[in-house]
Amino acid sequence: MPGLLRGVARTAVVAGTATAVSNRVSRRQAGRWAQQDYEQQEQQQYAQQQAPPAPAAPPAAAAPDPMTQKIDQLKQLADLKAQGVLTDAEFENQKRMLLG
Repeated sequence: MPGLLRGVARTAVVAGTATAVSNRVSRRQAGRWAQQDYEQQEQQQYAQQQAPPAPAAPPAAAAPDPMTQKIDQLKQLADLKAQGVLTDAEFENQKRMLLG
């Protein structure tokens, strides 16, 4: 019986040590990942601050004819229907909303 008890005790010590080491490795790796994420965020923020300002938008052209806009939207809907994105019922519903 003492040999069995010694074997069980040794297994418990080895398992406990392995668990402790595994937990420490996991914490260290999580810390490294957190540090890498932090450094990447800092670099992105620095790059955004150093980026030149966006150019001003060009002045808007004269507003297109409302009928032309509707025709363009209908063409887009027809393309979506042809691609299979919209069903026939969805296409008809959107067309009614656009024209009505």
